[in-house]
Amino acid sequence: MFQLSDQMLLYSYQQAQRLKLSPEFIRLLEREIEKRSLESTHLYR
Repeated sequence: MFQLSDQMLLYSYQQAQRLKLSPEFIRLLEREIEKRSLESTHLYR
């Protein structure tokens, strides 16, 4: 299975929010960010 780099995961999350993609998809990305203990300035809406 392909795994996104941390940087690509954060970028994907930011783009998903900007494009107003489905809340379920955004939450999936948030859970993975939290699992990896990463930080995003826009993590919490």
